[in-house]
Amino acid sequence: MPRRITLSRITLRYADKLVLHTASSGTVPGLDELRLVIHQDGALAGIGASRINIRYLNGLDPEMLARDAVALCRSLRWQCEPEAVLADCDAANPPGPLRMLVEMAVRDAEARIRDVPLAVLLGGALELTTHTNQTLFWTDDAAMLARAGAYLARGFSDLKLRVGAGTIDDDLRRLALLRGLAPEATLSADANGRWTVEEAETFIAGAAPLGLVSLEQPLAPGERAGLARLTGTTIILDEEMASDEAVAWLAATRAAPVAHLKLTKLGGIDRVMAAARQLADAGVGIMVGQMNEGVPSTLAAAHVAMALGASLRELYGADLMVGDPCGALHYDQGRLHVPPGAGLGIAEVAEAGEILWEQTV
Repeated sequence: MPRRITLSRITLRYADKLVLHTASSGTVPGLDELRLVIHQDGALAGIGASRINIRYLNGLDPEMLARDAVALCRSLRWQCEPEAVLADCDAANPPGPLRMLVEMAVRDAEARIRDVPLAVLLGGALELTTHTNQTLFWTDDAAMLARAGAYLARGFSDLKLRVGAGTIDDDLRRLALLRGLAPEATLSADANGRWTVEEAETFIAGAAPLGLVSLEQPLAPGERAGLARLTGTTIILDEEMASDEAVAWLAATRAAPVAHLKLTKLGGIDRVMAAARQLADAGVGIMVGQMNEGVPSTLAAAHVAMALGASLRELYGADLMVGDPCGALHYDQGRLHVPPGAGLGIAEVAEAGEILWEQTV
């Protein structure tokens, strides 16, 4: 029974002139992703994915990650069962995005072998639809309002505004415009770690009349002492949650009420599951999310959110995406529709992008 494993690199873009732009990333024209695909007897047996052009988040060079991914894949015993492959991967101690890549493929393969959805393998239940927020990237006012109007028309009423790329006054003005367009919407903001404590306090005070429900990562990762001064809205830590040490610190101190957990930061599904349980035991709330990513990573985050029963979910990453080799995901009425079936529910993957490495065992 031949098993073919392929590592490829693809570029993904969005329709409707959507361009990513946050205070930390600047303008991002497309998503640079690695895809690890396992075929058994010609049929899809497992898929993993990881976006690598996120140097602004993790400091890792995409070209280095691509080279290291090839070396990692060459070192693994692909003729063995999924758990043995993952054990080999852990022995190599790769950075988070590459461990995520391999572990996702392994967990998808394991769930397919057992003929259950990934959420069930992880101890939860499959939800055929799941709620998600939408984000409004940094752009001019007219484009922001047009994008927000389109989301509202599709039933998305949980909107997150990216802030921190301009002045506090600009951000408050943009938030006020958004509130005027969407009086009943749930509004949050994400500063991507760009503010001082004083700037964050000024924004929170100015946003109070506008009904801001939460502010994500107002301070730079590591600037922990100032969090105690930030009151008046729910603080969510995102970029801060990038290590076991950070998870243990938040569980011990409860310095913020909510942690935003992502596969790429912590290095995979099982590590997010463990971090979420540790934080939940300490009374810290959980948001499960993803970077802007393609179909496999978005679905993996969705299955983790289901398994954890997370009430806060950020799963918009594959919305409006064109040309994904796994096809397109359907979003409407504020929800992501999750494909049924074993594993991630992906039925087939088209050949696409540049093949970096392949092996048949």
